[in-house]
Amino acid sequence: MLVAVAAAVAILIAGALALHPGSTVTTGSSEKPIILYINQGNGAVNESNFGSMISFSEAHGFNTIFFQVYREGALLFQPAQLSTFVAQAHGLGLKIFFALYFTNSSQPVPSSIFPLGEDGVSLDMSSLSLSAQTSIFSAVGHGFQTGQVAITTTDFTLPLKPDLLVFETYGSQDRSFIGPGIIGSVGVFATTSRADYQQQYQYALQNSDGVMVFDYAGLMKSGY
Repeated sequence: MLVAVAAAVAILIAGALALHPGSTVTTGSSEKPIILYINQGNGAVNESNFGSMISFSEAHGFNTIFFQVYREGALLFQPAQLSTFVAQAHGLGLKIFFALYFTNSSQPVPSSIFPLGEDGVSLDMSSLSLSAQTSIFSAVGHGFQTGQVAITTTDFTLPLKPDLLVFETYGSQDRSFIGPGIIGSVGVFATTSRADYQQQYQYALQNSDGVMVFDYAGLMKSGY
């Protein structure tokens, strides 16, 4: 009888996870990062729709936002706007990282964003040489002292050691790279259905130190 009850509970839990792909899990006493990446190139998020984005994130179980504020050398928002975004995210209990997208080694690090209260800075720079990435990582590490530094990368041999190392494991062909010590990813564009998305999401979440979903615009378009 007890075995049957335990089995039923397990089935209910598995069903709940499937229905709520943003459900959190814990590791030890700390919650794993469940990250939603906002790529401004796929769909702009600004003052007009930032509130709806973070409400969506909170409702779907995300606890961290990687919000792209810098693209190809251009800062997309003024400091006052970014401070407002931080306050709104924190108001819903969400962590917010300012994501910086570099495509050229000559693009400067936007140090003006460092004192605005964000929980972290995320570096997206996979197209650059290792020496250029190392230089940017070092500059951010020295300049940003109030939060964590993350790197999102398609290079699964990257030797840099940020606070959060996110492997962009998009699709089943990258599953072998998902494991402890990194955060695995799901690319909505690399899924074939809601069930496929949920399966990839749960695998990354359960087998690595967290999960990153790329990206908000893709989720909205897909209806997942």
